[in-house]
Amino acid sequence: MGVDYGTRRIGLALSDPTGTLATPLTTLVRRQGKRAPLARILEIAREHEVGRFVLGLPLHPQEGENTWTAEAREFGRRLRDRSGLPVHLIDESYSSVEAEARIRFIGAKRAKREEKARIDAGAAAIILQDWLDARALDAPADPGEGAAR
Repeated sequence: MGVDYGTRRIGLALSDPTGTLATPLTTLVRRQGKRAPLARILEIAREHEVGRFVLGLPLHPQEGENTWTAEAREFGRRLRDRSGLPVHLIDESYSSVEAEARIRFIGAKRAKREEKARIDAGAAAIILQDWLDARALDAPADPGEGAAR
């Protein structure tokens, strides 16, 4: 499961069973001033028999890590501890920008709120796809080994 961790929304994506193709799943809204909806993420992960998480790590292009990066790392730690599943961190630089560009390219016109949710789920799919592609370069011996879901 790919996760685009944001201040207002958390985008989620899944891979196909072979671990080849990532697709957007849904976006969860965070209540202002509240922790991320970890229980709901875990419930969705169980429903889809997720075997691992791929969490986007917000790295600043010039500065590297910052307080938001630290918060995302802490979220990843909580996700790992509560789920018992591996959490892989991957640079998410520009994933939301890329997702928005793709949505605009296909001409999808939606309400502003719905469009933002689609962008976040799309960003999660980009994060997951980048990880899947990197894993494919390693070509695991067991075809089931590379599956991320």
